[in-house]
Amino acid sequence: MPAPALAVTAHLADNVRTMREARGLSQQQIAAQAGIPRATWTNLESGGANPTLAVLVRVADTLQVRLDELLAAPRQPGRHVPVSALPTRTRGQVTVRKLLPDPVAGLEVERLTLPPGARMGGIPHTPGTREYLTCERGTVELAVDGALYRLAAGDVVVFRGDQRHGYHNPGRVEAIAFSVIAFAPTAA
Repeated sequence: MPAPALAVTAHLADNVRTMREARGLSQQQIAAQAGIPRATWTNLESGGANPTLAVLVRVADTLQVRLDELLAAPRQPGRHVPVSALPTRTRGQVTVRKLLPDPVAGLEVERLTLPPGARMGGIPHTPGTREYLTCERGTVELAVDGALYRLAAGDVVVFRGDQRHGYHNPGRVEAIAFSVIAFAPTAA
């Protein structure tokens, strides 16, 4: 068997076994759900099978994944992203670092570092957007459309993100805050 075919067979075996184990099912249980003999399932997991397309479709449907996910290289259980790889920008004296290394539709999570006395204006988002600000360390003042909220460590303010807003560190020590922005769904 050519090397690429061997790799796909190994991927299939690893993926099928990992996905079954993640569901806490035995080979007998999952084979019954898929409507295929247990021996066929065992051969899939051992890499000794040459399944038909119909069998692969049944397996994918039972595991609730796309067919290409069964054949792709197995996913790693996690991924380490060093701080240096996270997008960071500076707005005035405030450092804003994104905390999601991959785009997540409708969601943005950022870490704000505010030196003593620092201020930063927020950008109003589309109507229906919700924002959540939590203070991790120090003190952060949040001004939202004329209202002022003073956050100490652990406090959270939820507000409409489509309003004028701004951040300020009134203290004498660096403040750290986290901002979660849940964007309003856009019309398709």
